[in-house]
Amino acid sequence: MDIIEILRTALSQALGPTAIVFALAAIGLNIHFGYTGLLNFGQAGFMAVGAYGLAVTVVIMDLPFWLGIGMAFLMPLLLAIVLGFPTLRLRADYLAIATIAMAEILRLIFGSVEMKESFGGSNGLTGYSKPYKDLNPYDGGLDLGIIRFSRDDLWSVTVGWTLVALGCLLVWALMRSPWGRLLRSIREDEDAVRSLGKNVFAYKMQALILGGLFGGLAGLFHALKQSSVVPSDYSTNITFFAYTALLIGGAARVLGPVVGAIIFWFLVAGLGSIFSQATEGSDPLLPTWLMDGTQASLIRFIVTGLGLMLLMIYRPQGIFGDRREIAIDGR
Repeated sequence: MDIIEILRTALSQALGPTAIVFALAAIGLNIHFGYTGLLNFGQAGFMAVGAYGLAVTVVIMDLPFWLGIGMAFLMPLLLAIVLGFPTLRLRADYLAIATIAMAEILRLIFGSVEMKESFGGSNGLTGYSKPYKDLNPYDGGLDLGIIRFSRDDLWSVTVGWTLVALGCLLVWALMRSPWGRLLRSIREDEDAVRSLGKNVFAYKMQALILGGLFGGLAGLFHALKQSSVVPSDYSTNITFFAYTALLIGGAARVLGPVVGAIIFWFLVAGLGSIFSQATEGSDPLLPTWLMDGTQASLIRFIVTGLGLMLLMIYRPQGIFGDRREIAIDGR
């Protein structure tokens, strides 16, 4: 078994563009769930409208690329407003149902045959990312032996981790302001906050919008780094992976989503490489009756899930979290 190749695969994924997408999405969920107590299970919907905001503007409407970037932020903002008015007065569990339904409705609309001329159907949309790639200043990729990135991935990594750093800085500043402290108070006991004369609904709406914008940014970055927007990329498991990253790192911690995303994809990619090597070749390490190459890619998620279960049993607050921060006021 090639340990160096396993580490190379794991580190490339943990520090690569895919981990960045989930770090950005998890930062938005941290604002929703970690700081405000909003149980949003529809972050994939915010990601989808952000990605399609860019693609539709450039490909279908034939408008400039930078206007498409603006639409990628405008669409999640509008979605948060439309979604927030009827749902933010609901209890935590009903809000979760409403948001996951919203994300699924949007995914089915974007992939429907009837809307193919507007959204590209199940094949999605391409042909909008050239201006982004033309900004790439690198002449080649990066090869440090233990970690490798192609030229395009190196550019995406540079842009992505810069966005993550700026996002963490923004969250750090906001959550130490009176506005952020009020969000924490709403999470703990919104009735007490309401009794002090504060407009709880307005603050929840602001938090939903801000977290949704981070979701839109994650979808925008995902669309740019892979140069295509496909409805299947925004299924419900995307939201759950982002929640996994958040819970591993620790909710209501500025760096929790980032560290969680890195650890999650290191484990997923590393385990995938281990099981793949253990099942390949004429004399595999694991017998074919126990596991074959097709099953190897699925077993990594099972093992990662078992590890997450143990983490939730023995340290439910995550690596950097505080147990008191993960309680939700379900009223």
